[in-house]
Amino acid sequence: MLAPVSKLTTAAKRMLLGRPFRSDSLGHTLLPKRIALPVFASDAMSSVAYAPEEIFLVLSVAGVSAYLYAPWVGLAVAFVMAVVVASYRQNVHAYPSGGGDYEVATTNLGPTAGLTVGSALLVDYVLTVAVSISSAASNIGSAVPFVATHKVLFAVAAIALLTAMNLRGVRESGKAFAIPTYAFIVGMVVMLGWGLFRIVVLGEDLQAESAGFQLEAEDEHLYGLAFAFLIARAFSSGCAALTGVEAISNGVPAFRKPKSRNAATTLLMLGGIAIVLLMGIIILAQKIGIVYAHETEHLVGAPADYHQKTLIAQIAETVFQGFPIGFFFITIVTALILVLAANTAFNGFPVLGSILAQDRYLPRQLHTRGDRLAFSNGILFLSGAAIAFVVFFGAEVTKLIQLYIVGVFVSFVLSQTGMLRHWTRLLRTETDPAQRARMQRSRVINAVGLSATGAVLVIVLITKFFAGAWIAILTMVAIFVVMKSIRRHYDSVARELDEHEWDGVLPSRSHSIVLVSRLHLPTRRALAYARATRPDTLEAITVNVDEADTRALVREWERSDITVPLKVIESPYREITKPVLDYVKRVRRDAPRDVVTVFIPEYVVGHWWETVLHNQSALRLKGRLLFEPGVMVTSVPWQLSSSTTRAGQAGEINAPGAVRRGYEDRV
Repeated sequence: MLAPVSKLTTAAKRMLLGRPFRSDSLGHTLLPKRIALPVFASDAMSSVAYAPEEIFLVLSVAGVSAYLYAPWVGLAVAFVMAVVVASYRQNVHAYPSGGGDYEVATTNLGPTAGLTVGSALLVDYVLTVAVSISSAASNIGSAVPFVATHKVLFAVAAIALLTAMNLRGVRESGKAFAIPTYAFIVGMVVMLGWGLFRIVVLGEDLQAESAGFQLEAEDEHLYGLAFAFLIARAFSSGCAALTGVEAISNGVPAFRKPKSRNAATTLLMLGGIAIVLLMGIIILAQKIGIVYAHETEHLVGAPADYHQKTLIAQIAETVFQGFPIGFFFITIVTALILVLAANTAFNGFPVLGSILAQDRYLPRQLHTRGDRLAFSNGILFLSGAAIAFVVFFGAEVTKLIQLYIVGVFVSFVLSQTGMLRHWTRLLRTETDPAQRARMQRSRVINAVGLSATGAVLVIVLITKFFAGAWIAILTMVAIFVVMKSIRRHYDSVARELDEHEWDGVLPSRSHSIVLVSRLHLPTRRALAYARATRPDTLEAITVNVDEADTRALVREWERSDITVPLKVIESPYREITKPVLDYVKRVRRDAPRDVVTVFIPEYVVGHWWETVLHNQSALRLKGRLLFEPGVMVTSVPWQLSSSTTRAGQAGEINAPGAVRRGYEDRV
């Protein structure tokens, strides 16, 4: 019926996404460590591009002198990251199925805790995309002023591009992301190493472009609790560097065998690289005297037209002074890694959504793989939500960062609590000394992880709640409630459909009704089909919306060879749907044990525009009749010549899901 539109959309889909994969080729999409690292670890590694920047921004409230505390804040963040990485290595080995924090919390703490983790991670994945893409726009804007003035447009386009790449399948997107991710790592190591070498070994006095500026601090005289609160807020902002660590535990099924060992190794590489880059950036930024502020108006001594570059851009410009290629290379690969960092969420969110859908907390469509064996519906949902956040907050990293990391630390805390209970339960029954020693060591690691992440969560809630974290918390609560409602609905439907009290009593009689608008071939076919079902009562009805047409139909009916009686239903307001519904209800009321079958003739057309011209009344009637108990609706198709021509030209199988059933796609 919609063959031209179907063929056009199918062709466009194939051009964008490629040919579909068979279900039995799923094993070929599994990732080796060299590809898994950029796919799953890009978020945690790239967060060093904005986490140090946020530390400096928060400390700037107390003036330039507060920058002295930046390395200590960085060390605290690095310590927590090391603890979290060590803790999640235990998770990966204990729960390799891909449920990650959700599975750990559900299994050990119950469904409510698991659902809390699930809602927190869903929000955090969305914010990962929004923050990473917005930061990428800021970094590119440091070199390209046009992007700086059109950040929202750039961010939306980047999310759309990522969506298309991930819809092609995880393995292909992993290959596409490997080169820029490794280029970022190499570029950052070279930049930090060369910069520190020039300062420490060669004794050069490197000064950033902002080193000569003074900072108009909001409050230079913070003491006691106020200053401690500022340090805590800087620490909580810097903890954005920890986001993405949990993605590997959620994505273990995507690794090649041995899955747990490969995932744990990748996690260790992730933590080591991220810590080195984080501390290197903070130390080098402090040594070259970078002054960074929320607004350029707070920079005393800056030119009127001064455009503040990102922290990474200022370091690159200083270290590679006289070598612009180095500056542009760092700027480009930083922007790329930030764009690609969102890919961690594009891999984690759909998998988690699929697991939640399998547990009946989300719509079942999120559990279905697309043509390219990716969870297409989850990918599309994630991109839509991320675009909404980017547009609403104007792609401003500082605004989005306030909503960030709350969810991930909620999941951290519940996950580590669950792991403690997991090891405690196993230790009750384990008798092998070697295994007990390993379990006790793992329990200690997870206990330290719980203490560290719990402390960070408290700090984050205290320092960020009124700054915007309440939005993320409110969103998590809303998602939690929605998922609970979805589960109740699915459970209710399952109970209703699984009732075992079916008595097997058939309807006493069958009453068939054929809807008639004109006496033509579709009507005759509907009458023939209805008669073939051998009903106890067969009648035809028409609605009188035009007196002259109805009289002509009655005269033609009486002259024909049709023996089925035709009833005319009056419609003083020229409606069709309501009079038919009232008549069917009256039939049911008069004989409640009868089953009523309504036969509706329909045209099958071959052009999309013909659909607008036909079958509208039939669609409305079917939609209303489906809600009537004891009423069956049967569509009797009549293929017009345009539809049969299209069918003769095609000869291909394009049914939804045909590819997943093994048919060859011939478009």
